[in-house]
Amino acid sequence: MGKTLLLTGQPGIGKTTIIRNVVAQLGKKAGGFYTAEIVGPGGRKGFRLITLDGKETTIAHVDLRDPKAPRVGRYGVDVAALERVGVAALRRAIQEKKLVVVDEIGTMELYSRAFCDTVMQAILGTTPVLGTIMRYPHPESDVFKTLAQVTIWEVNRTTRQDLVEKVIAWLNKNT
Repeated sequence: MGKTLLLTGQPGIGKTTIIRNVVAQLGKKAGGFYTAEIVGPGGRKGFRLITLDGKETTIAHVDLRDPKAPRVGRYGVDVAALERVGVAALRRAIQEKKLVVVDEIGTMELYSRAFCDTVMQAILGTTPVLGTIMRYPHPESDVFKTLAQVTIWEVNRTTRQDLVEKVIAWLNKNT
């Protein structure tokens, strides 16, 4: 068993909620970020990235129409914002030897080489990592899933009820 625990499952199953509840119990022992939907009239408009030390940025939005920005579905992805705020938060957590929280390793985030490199550095490093990862196959995310240091837990309707306590127990055992 490695020092990285990644939660996977269907979109909307509760992975981020589990991460947020775990982080709430850990306080300042963790660094990194989680993501949140931006909802407006007509449904989801994009995604925000929120660092555990309070910084926030929009990383994807339906109104981001820069022709240089990658697109995932109807969202334009702001790779520079991800790197400026999210990757910086991951690097701080690694440097400060905190639990590195990365929610999520998904299609949008994988457009950033700096993100991929920093996540790999965290997984191969000495501090524990807690994150979420896309369920479906993707060449970049599959690399992380196959590392010996990585343990993957499936979140579904049955498992999600007890996962906060199980994640805390896993962290206590592996830190």
